[in-house]
Amino acid sequence: MKVAVMGYGTVGSGVVEVIEKHSDSLVKKTGGKSIEVSRILDLRDFPGDKHEKLFTKDFNDILNDKDIAIVAETMGGINPAFDFTMKLLKAGKSVVTSNKELVAQRGLELLNAAQESGTNYLFEASVGGGIPIIRPLAQCLSANNIEGIVGILNGTTNFILTMMIEQGMQFDEALKLAQEKGYAEKDPTADIQGHDACRKVCILASLAFGKHVYPNQVETEGITNITLEDVSYINSAGGVIKLLGQIIYISDDKIAAFVSPAVVYNGSQLASVKDVFNAVLVRGDAVGDVCFYGPGAGKLPTASAVVADIIDCAKHTDRKKIFGWGEGSPDYVVDYKSSVKMLFYIRAKASCTKINSVFGEVKYLTRKGQPSDEVAFITDIMTENELNKLLLDVDGIEVINTIKVTNY
Repeated sequence: MKVAVMGYGTVGSGVVEVIEKHSDSLVKKTGGKSIEVSRILDLRDFPGDKHEKLFTKDFNDILNDKDIAIVAETMGGINPAFDFTMKLLKAGKSVVTSNKELVAQRGLELLNAAQESGTNYLFEASVGGGIPIIRPLAQCLSANNIEGIVGILNGTTNFILTMMIEQGMQFDEALKLAQEKGYAEKDPTADIQGHDACRKVCILASLAFGKHVYPNQVETEGITNITLEDVSYINSAGGVIKLLGQIIYISDDKIAAFVSPAVVYNGSQLASVKDVFNAVLVRGDAVGDVCFYGPGAGKLPTASAVVADIIDCAKHTDRKKIFGWGEGSPDYVVDYKSSVKMLFYIRAKASCTKINSVFGEVKYLTRKGQPSDEVAFITDIMTENELNKLLLDVDGIEVINTIKVTNY
């Protein structure tokens, strides 16, 4: 069975490598069908590459090749990936992808196109790199009513926070180290501002609850406001700070979904997830909490997920794999600030007397070198709107930072 790869970057080259390395075992896993890479699409030149004869710069060479049955899209971005993928599906070719931005933004259209043409559109690698989460969520946990999902979905931000927590690095210093190690791009905006995690939240929410969730429906906050002072206070409470994507079931036609820094107490499975590793915790009404952990990115871990999808497509050439979700709506994702109750960490310039007069009993935190006019504390449970109402027009409290506290 002939396969094409679109995009010969980190992941795409990994896909070719995994297919070649495991060619003998893949035959056994596909029921006797061999898998061979016959075309690689990339606009760049790769002189001296051992696959030089397979390269093309013309998408039509793949689209019009009747022998190519499956295409791996590892280009990234929306365009031209969407246009290419749509044409391939309509031409009767199955497509697998690692492109989280495309799945989050245009996944519903592509799934519908696959349904109409009797092909498959699979995207295990779009969330969590090499961590198996898409299939378990769609299949293994399908007997559950999912109550919530929370995840450390971005390795770059997790590495930065780990360096701040364990090495005492300032944010800018930790970001520079992440870039030097190749964990962060030259422009790290998508990571540190939470956009990457937001796209993955959209995919997980769509799959878990059956309706498409778009990135503009998920309120997103990054980690740029986190300081070593916050890290120290939260350490005194027995917790750490993680960038979390959270999805909460409200009703059959309502969910809450958001991305933000959050306090995770040390008893949580998520608290021990360090460096560039990712983890997704799913809470089902029958199974309870299950946690999926592993490398969230990287050449071979992500490629392994892409090739697993290729194997699945090879097994389902004669039948459509039932997979995907339906349409969402503008009011499907509710404003979590008015509907989700939680605890909050607050650091402020204020007196304890003033804090108690506004919040009642709170849990105060301490740190080394704490200024006499600075307080940090954990509130009682409330919505974010209720918190903001308490702080509105209150003299004597200058809020420095606020961080959500998770119950996972």
